[in-house]
Amino acid sequence: MSLESRLLHLLEPWLNAPAWRIAFSGGVDSTVLLHLLARLRERQALPPISAIHVHHGLQAVADAWVTHCRAQCAALGIPLEVRHVRVAGGASVERAAREARYAVFAELLGEGELLLLAQHRDDQAETLLLRLLRGAGVRGLAAMPTSRPLAAGVLLRPLLGISRAELEAWAHAQQLQWVEDPSNTDITLARNFLRREILPRLSNHWPAASAVLARDAEQLAEADGLLGELAALDLQAADTPAQPDWLGLPSLELASLQVLSAARQRNALRHWLRPLTLLPEREHWAGWVDLRDAGAAATPRWRLAGGELQRHGGRLWWLSGDWLHAPEGRAIDWLDPAQPLELPGNGRVWLDGQPPAMPLQVRYRQGGEMLELLGRGHRDLKRLLQESGLPPFVRGRLPLLYAGSQLIALANLPQLKLAARAGLQLHWQPPTGGPGLS
Repeated sequence: MSLESRLLHLLEPWLNAPAWRIAFSGGVDSTVLLHLLARLRERQALPPISAIHVHHGLQAVADAWVTHCRAQCAALGIPLEVRHVRVAGGASVERAAREARYAVFAELLGEGELLLLAQHRDDQAETLLLRLLRGAGVRGLAAMPTSRPLAAGVLLRPLLGISRAELEAWAHAQQLQWVEDPSNTDITLARNFLRREILPRLSNHWPAASAVLARDAEQLAEADGLLGELAALDLQAADTPAQPDWLGLPSLELASLQVLSAARQRNALRHWLRPLTLLPEREHWAGWVDLRDAGAAATPRWRLAGGELQRHGGRLWWLSGDWLHAPEGRAIDWLDPAQPLELPGNGRVWLDGQPPAMPLQVRYRQGGEMLELLGRGHRDLKRLLQESGLPPFVRGRLPLLYAGSQLIALANLPQLKLAARAGLQLHWQPPTGGPGLS
């Protein structure tokens, strides 16, 4: 089967996509993909095709690459969009460039559109070896997926089953022109070292090494999928309704996890934590054991890159963003009680009922507060909050409404009816807990 026919077969599920966008670097791989699609378009009705070139500014010849890419696309009648990015410095220029590039792709990809990348089988083999040497788990060793969601669209790598040699042979046969990145010869870069020093030696001894490694990546992807299905089953048992229901923080029932084997506990937590934080290295999972096995009266926490897990009331609670910092301790004047009040670092509040016609303030606990409850007399606020079942990390940021020096309402605790203003309710929408959480 020809390259064109194989490519068309892989692209058939996306023939109804609104548009196809090609990540076009000007190198041999993306040049082959661009020309293959242009030829397919001549004999097959395809969605509108356009190309994206990201100018990283890392090479002196980068401007010349833009000129080359414009000429290639113009000759084929394919629109090209060029985006300039600034690559952040740091330990890994490769990673920073990749992140900048994918940020552009995510920004430009429209609803349901397809982004086509030209990575091939040898790239997959290199990625597997890189991740193996960096200690990646099963998910990391699954290497690059053939397709995955990206922003509003889908990222697809239709050439993953094709070798670099086959693509280069087709490019030479078609007398195509492409650019060569001078950094590709720099073997101080990890991927170039594998590509130029290690994989050729492996292939000399095992001629099918790249194909076997790419197949291993596919099998590891299947294994990761099965682990995901197992995690979903285990998390279903632990994902029970949490109280108070207005808190809105990610949480899990601890008892449902404790009955699992240690390996299944880690597997379930990896899948639960993945959208919330960078996952810890294996040796740092001792923090999970300490959190899980702490005494009932303890208040342990497991700090991770994006936040921390705390334990209360038989549950694990994920805290991030504003929840990691105490709100500003100063009193906040509420000048217009008819409107919601934004609390710095602590969400917002609003009122139901008629407040007194005097200046209002929102404050936080300082210690020693007493209040008079309807039919229950004077009570200590600290003890009332303990009895309410609120987790400790909530009690210190619970908004308190004062009229002058008198405490007249507690947020989100309507069961505690204050004698002074029994019909007044203070509602609180807590902070979301960090990016991506609501």
